[in-house]
Amino acid sequence: MRSRPLLLRAHRRCAHTSAKSVTIGIRREDPARIWERRCPLTPDAVHELVRDGVNVLVQDCSRRVYTSDEFVKAGASLHSTLSPAHIVLGIKETPLPELLTSPAPDSAPRTHLMFSHTIKGQAYNMPLLARFLTDSSGKEGLPRLIDWELLTDEQGKRTVGFGWFAGVAGVLESLSTLAHVHLEHGVASPFLYTPRPHLHPSLPSIRASLRRVGDLIREGGTPRDAGPIVIGVTGTGKVAQGMLDILEDLPVQRVTLEELDRLVRNEDTDLRKIYLLHALPQDYFTRGDGNAYDREDYYKNPHLYKSEFHTKIQPYLTLLLHGAGWSVGYPRVLTNAGLVQALAIAQTLPGGGKGRGCVVGDVSCDVEGGLEFLPRHSTLSSPFFTTRPPAHPPCLPPVTVMAVDILPSSLPLDASQHFSQGILPYLRTLIGEYRGQRGGDEGIGRALERATVARGGELQGANRWLREPLDAWRATVSSSSALSPSPISSISGSSVVEAGKLVPGRKKRVLLLGSGMVAAPVVERIAGRGDVEVVVASNARAEAEKLVDRFGNGNAEAVLLDVENLEKVGELVGQADVVISLLPVPFHPIIAQQCIKHKTHMVTASYISPSMKELHASALTSDTLILNEIGLDPGIDHCSAFSLLKAIKGQGKTVRSFVSFCGGLPAPECAEDVPLGYKFSWSPLGVLRAAKAGARFRLNGKDHEIAEPNLLRHRFADVPVSNVLRLEGIANRDSMPYAETYGLGPLNELRTVLRGTLRYPGFCGLMQSFKEIGLLEFDPKFRLDSWSSLAQHAFAHKYNDFVKADHHSLISALSNVLSSDSGDLGSALGALSWLGVVPNPDLASSNDITSMPPLPRVEMAPIELLATVLAHKLAYKSGERDMVVLHHEIVASSSAPSYPNTEEIYTSTLMAYGTPVHSAMALTVGLPVAIAALRVLDGKVTMRGVRGPEEDGLWRGVLMGMEEVGLGMKEKVRVGLNGMERVLEEGLGRATGVQ
Repeated sequence: MRSRPLLLRAHRRCAHTSAKSVTIGIRREDPARIWERRCPLTPDAVHELVRDGVNVLVQDCSRRVYTSDEFVKAGASLHSTLSPAHIVLGIKETPLPELLTSPAPDSAPRTHLMFSHTIKGQAYNMPLLARFLTDSSGKEGLPRLIDWELLTDEQGKRTVGFGWFAGVAGVLESLSTLAHVHLEHGVASPFLYTPRPHLHPSLPSIRASLRRVGDLIREGGTPRDAGPIVIGVTGTGKVAQGMLDILEDLPVQRVTLEELDRLVRNEDTDLRKIYLLHALPQDYFTRGDGNAYDREDYYKNPHLYKSEFHTKIQPYLTLLLHGAGWSVGYPRVLTNAGLVQALAIAQTLPGGGKGRGCVVGDVSCDVEGGLEFLPRHSTLSSPFFTTRPPAHPPCLPPVTVMAVDILPSSLPLDASQHFSQGILPYLRTLIGEYRGQRGGDEGIGRALERATVARGGELQGANRWLREPLDAWRATVSSSSALSPSPISSISGSSVVEAGKLVPGRKKRVLLLGSGMVAAPVVERIAGRGDVEVVVASNARAEAEKLVDRFGNGNAEAVLLDVENLEKVGELVGQADVVISLLPVPFHPIIAQQCIKHKTHMVTASYISPSMKELHASALTSDTLILNEIGLDPGIDHCSAFSLLKAIKGQGKTVRSFVSFCGGLPAPECAEDVPLGYKFSWSPLGVLRAAKAGARFRLNGKDHEIAEPNLLRHRFADVPVSNVLRLEGIANRDSMPYAETYGLGPLNELRTVLRGTLRYPGFCGLMQSFKEIGLLEFDPKFRLDSWSSLAQHAFAHKYNDFVKADHHSLISALSNVLSSDSGDLGSALGALSWLGVVPNPDLASSNDITSMPPLPRVEMAPIELLATVLAHKLAYKSGERDMVVLHHEIVASSSAPSYPNTEEIYTSTLMAYGTPVHSAMALTVGLPVAIAALRVLDGKVTMRGVRGPEEDGLWRGVLMGMEEVGLGMKEKVRVGLNGMERVLEEGLGRATGVQ
């Protein structure tokens, strides 16, 4: 009998990484969540299946625990699509655009196995469940959905899962979170040295490191200011068992509920121990009639029970580790109102002012579930956040929550091996069913039936109750918008409920001013929200209409607008909830004034100009936010710097050096044989303006102040941000204020504070040539009769020296002014000839009018004319792509006794490439703007006035949104003194002739 294909599939939220950061089961082009690293099957398991005659297909991708070669050697085949599969294995839920609901090629219905997160009836995953069920369209051959979470033995105990590993990793991330919270309160604790699991090769290594933390506690105790450290664990399953097991590596003493109050209030409590309460349901659930908890009665009548966790337990806890499951209809362990009461009590206890009752590790990760105040999940790159649920009094502290929903991914090898062994028996039975084989283990068969959520378009068994929440969801969401999200919203990780929900009354409105190069991702992302409409206002109506037609998703309209028509601008601003300005910088203050007048929040990607700063007081008075610097640079650079610095300071380390470089460049294959090694994915005039700025920075203990004429001469000949790409750089404006902006510490204690711009080698020298010729001047304006005379006219006006219009005369004149810093004369003339702005009889094509833009009919400055030529000649061609590189390097020292005088080098890097739909520049500027605007629109940003992205919730939200679309920062740390400071200093010396 011919074997049927089985496809290994690890869905979008389950990327698999090894040392080379490559994943099995996710396509290379899929923007997978980079932290997810589990595999449903090991190569050994694949080998067993192949030996049994099963055709195993592995969809190759770039991040994985095991390499493709390992699976190929085990007998699997690499495959680019999912279409041949009968059985699709995943870990997390499948993104809707990737879900195959049609039958397999032989017409047999497929089977999907995953943690679908549909079985609790929560709205956010009803769109996924709907894909497996028949509706008015009556689809045929719909697939079977089996949820790993429902696989149990005859006694109801789960048999497959990562729960134990989630518990272990959850404890480690939560202890690290606790250490950060204590630091915010001025308390340093041994938990600062808690190992983060993804930074260790194996579980034994992690446990050895945690035991060293335990030794520190035994020797020196925990901080007295924080009071006795009391950890509470909820749950009775494998998650809770994992928590309890890993905590045994600390000097733990178990305590009872009755001991809590005395333990916390007693000044003589031994601080060389950690006190652990395993809180069981009978400890905090009681019947409303006063009767004690009874397990059987509880499951029969959950509505009769209430939780007293908020008075009996939570106020006394330094850290709550929540591992108890929850389902709709059952009482919550801790409600929003209960949390408020718990915090009020905690404030009266020792350690109440240092975070008691305020730190939670929710390993169950049920959004608004057992802990009602959990608003969202967190990520491994940003594992915790603070939250204040509705009606949370300002006088009480917020709660800091660790709620990573992919915790086992930080223990990928151990977790994958365990999971693979557990699912093999079920997989063999399913394969047998497809082969038509009968018999086998009846218990396994019954377990698969119990775990089947849907089959043949109908809900199965105990899951039929899901029809009610599904119908409720369908009543509030239009089928077309819910099941067909926009490309950006579907890859961003936003649920389709959010992307397609309809809100009673008027939709929220975003006014987008400008329709240029970075506008498309903004329109696509915001219009993907069914409760939001976008008005694209532009002086180029055709351009705006094209954006709306292509990316508007039915939620956008185009409006013709002259920005100088303040009456029309005011009318549009007054009708909007949020305004996004992608206009040229000089227009931002004008728009901001209208926003302040109409009390409409505004978002822009540009730097805060002096004229914008002047509006701060009036913005505060009108309770309006004018949010700036939330694109790429500035923008993502700020957000990622805040994130990395907070993590470093949270470990009690001192920053010694801060270096940040960013650049938008052509991809290497598109940069060959073009002047400047550059192409334009944004305004050429903006690039030329930047070349005329001055700069100030500190490098390796020496302050540098570079006047405007000398910026390009003082370039960094080698900026080592990549082992592959060779790049040069120039300093970006005034770096010194960022010591205060980023909270780096006293400026006199910092060796280096430097922000710069990246370019390919040769850019600075050639741009310096253009500058010396006069091509970067703003005055005077003149009208050209031919493009080939541009350099001649620019030179003549700059030096008041007439130059004959022939080639040899121009060469002679230029050679007199071009300095050695600007590169060789031949390169400059070659570039000018290529651009067609000098006469050259040997290169007739350079003056071919068909290869040049139309001549302007009005007088323009040399820099404006050059920008026009560059925009035309150095535009990206069809099929070409751009690249964005952003790199931070922070050197920090530790004062820990075990690491005296040791410096560590932290790096955070983003390398993004353009797609066939959007340029990398558009994505990295437009998406942060859109994410920030939506957070402002949803009331998730509290600051007001003229501000940058310094609020925690804002920069965390932007980083999380970018990570979810595959544009997250990659962080690394190493010990040593081999940072880039010395390389930059040497390169600067070579560029300026200083040795």
